[in-house]
Amino acid sequence: MSDVSKVRVLIALPLRGRSQARNSPADRVPSHGTHLFGTTYAIDLVPVDEHGRSARRGWRAWLASEPPERFIGFGADVLAPADGEVVAVHDGEPDHVARRSVFAGLRYLATQGARAQAGVGAIAGNHVVIALGAGGPFVLLAHLRGGSVAVRVGDRVRAGDRVGACDNSGNSTEPHVHLQVTDTMAWATARGVPLAFRTGPHGEPRPDGWMPRNGEIVWAR
Repeated sequence: MSDVSKVRVLIALPLRGRSQARNSPADRVPSHGTHLFGTTYAIDLVPVDEHGRSARRGWRAWLASEPPERFIGFGADVLAPADGEVVAVHDGEPDHVARRSVFAGLRYLATQGARAQAGVGAIAGNHVVIALGAGGPFVLLAHLRGGSVAVRVGDRVRAGDRVGACDNSGNSTEPHVHLQVTDTMAWATARGVPLAFRTGPHGEPRPDGWMPRNGEIVWAR
C-alpha cells in the first residue's frame, strides 16, 4: 500500500448550510490533542443558525443536559464528502443527550477513558467509512443518529450522496459530524491523513483546498 498519510486529500463538506469548525487542524496538530485512532487531522463540524448558535441557550445549557432535538444539527443529512466505496458501517449505538453545561460536561469527561477502552463504536458512535481507493485513504464520518445509516458495506457512493443523519452518538457532547481521513481502518495503529475542503467559507471553489480555523463558519449549498 502506498504511503497515503503523506497525501493531502481534497474533499467536500459533509453537511449543507452553515457549520462551525471546531477542533480544526488549522489551529493545532493533533487537532483533538491526540494521534490515537488516526485523529491527527480530524475536524468537527457543528451545524449552526445565522447567529452561529448550535441551539438557543436556556437554563439547561448552563446547568444540565439538553435534548438533542433542540439543536440545529439534529437529524441533518450527512453526505459523502467524496466518491468511493463504503467499507465499514456501524449502527445501533445510543444517541446521547447534549451537554453544553460545564457541570454536565465534567461528569461526561470522567467516562471518556472507559469509552476509549470499549473500542471504536463507543468513541465514533454510529459511523460510516468510505474508501477513496482500493488501498485507501479512508474517510470516517462519525456520531451519526442511531438507525439513520443509509448505506451498506460494498455500496458505491458519489460526493453528495446521503449516508446518514447527524446526531450525538459516541464520544460527543452535542450533535455534530466528526470527519477524519486515515491510512488504514486498523484504528489502533491508524495514521491521520491531512485533509482540506474543495470550497471556501462561502461555498466558493478552492481548487488548492481550504481548512477553516476554530470557530469559523462555513457554508455549503
